[in-house]
Amino acid sequence: MNIVPEPLSLASQLAHDYLHHFERVSGFYGEDYRGEQGYAERARWLDLSEDKRVSRKALTDCLRMYNTKHNDHPAVHKSLQLLEQPGTLTMVGGQQSGLFTGPLLVVYKAMTVIQAARDAEERLNRAVVPVFWIAGEDHDWDEANHTYFLSQDQKLSKIKLEAKDGLRTSVSYTDVAEEDWSEMLKELQNQLADSEFKADLLKLARETFNESANLSEAFAKFMSRMFGKYGLILLDSADPALRELEVSVFESLITRNESLGLSYHQAARDIAGLGYEVQADVSENGANLFYLHEGRRLLLYREGRMFTDRKGLVSLTDEELLRDLNQHPERFSNNVLTRPIMQDSLLPVLGTILGPGEISYWAITRYAFTDLGLQMPLIIPRMSFSIVDETISKLMGRYRLSFNDVQHRLSEKREAWLASKDELNLEARFDQTRKQFEELYQPLIEDLGRMQMGLLKLGQTNKNKILGQMDYLLTKSRNALELQHKAALAQWNRIEQTLLPEGKPQERVYNILEYMNRYGMNLVDRLMEIPYEASGIHRVVYV
Repeated sequence: MNIVPEPLSLASQLAHDYLHHFERVSGFYGEDYRGEQGYAERARWLDLSEDKRVSRKALTDCLRMYNTKHNDHPAVHKSLQLLEQPGTLTMVGGQQSGLFTGPLLVVYKAMTVIQAARDAEERLNRAVVPVFWIAGEDHDWDEANHTYFLSQDQKLSKIKLEAKDGLRTSVSYTDVAEEDWSEMLKELQNQLADSEFKADLLKLARETFNESANLSEAFAKFMSRMFGKYGLILLDSADPALRELEVSVFESLITRNESLGLSYHQAARDIAGLGYEVQADVSENGANLFYLHEGRRLLLYREGRMFTDRKGLVSLTDEELLRDLNQHPERFSNNVLTRPIMQDSLLPVLGTILGPGEISYWAITRYAFTDLGLQMPLIIPRMSFSIVDETISKLMGRYRLSFNDVQHRLSEKREAWLASKDELNLEARFDQTRKQFEELYQPLIEDLGRMQMGLLKLGQTNKNKILGQMDYLLTKSRNALELQHKAALAQWNRIEQTLLPEGKPQERVYNILEYMNRYGMNLVDRLMEIPYEASGIHRVVYV
């Protein structure tokens, strides 16, 4: 593998400034992850704040039950043994459950969690274990139930798992029937090109589905197959056993709800005041908590002392909500703004691994951490890659395209290349013909208008029709030119579909199984050998 740094454009200016101009945005974050001091200060605070988190023993017992069922590797049990010991810290990253693990960035995030934990161990000379937070409590089924592959005719192909009941409940609570898993396996078989690795991939998927009751369990088992050997602990945020440990944290989120809401709003105003886009919805009177009611996951709002949802399906006082919490903790879950608080209340989080969008919305939580007597962990950017095979590399060389060209100027470069193949000089000749025609025809129309006023309008209409026909012929001529170079333009399309599908970075679209099918079942292990880079820089991997 040849690894080349190639920056990706970030949609978020706040994330860009966090990575490149930390001094501009330091007020929205904790310690700077660059340099030794930030690590040492965060570790020191964690040592002094053990009482602010749930019992290590209870948490580890809970995680051991979950991982024994879904992630049963000796290296994972070793990580759990370490986590149980006072002084062990964690490096945490997470993502919602995704079909076949979802887009490549999920794999890259897990890789970063593991490598960042190793790096922190060397920096601090103490145990740091990797933890992956599966956001199984999320209810956005349409965001989790699909993934993309590159079809053999170089088109984007979507595999989608349909939900049966249509309820807006947590992904981890949405059962998947055996026939639906069979359909997904059939779709995968049809999608993957024939290769020496295809049979093993289908076997992996079949075994995973046979052992899984829902999408989150399948996600966990896929992640286990790839990363269990590296000691990556898995945590499902919707695990009922975990929810029982979180009762005291939810109590704080409820009793201090109004104060927390003000903290989120103040941060959002300060972010906007500096000219940045606020990356998450900070709703007026939002409680930033979800409540499970008759199978539906409802977002709660405060109305005086009452907690209710937008449709009025539930309406509870704070006392009633707290009583229900103690009796039925499984009914409660976090939203995007309270999840960071919950994560820090469960685990001794040295650092959290985030993508650019997450870096931006975490800024909204800065004051809320302080309000609860907590400190924001180190925020470490996940590693970012694009995989380029030999064929694509050669095509880019043939058309003299850099990765930056593909990202920013591909259409412009393609048009310029096609124009260079235009031996008839169509654009210029049609343009010249139009000008000459207008120069000859316009005076005639004006003379006719002086002869009879109606002829001026008729002549102008006639001229526009002729010009329209010229444009039509030019379009047909362009189409003929494109048809003449159809094979070459298909290669341009292949470059685009491989590296920038639908205008998005490869890592945000395609699935890891697509690449394992091409390059082998050990692809993730080979990617794990890429040197750790904490700067967040995107790198192109030439395979």
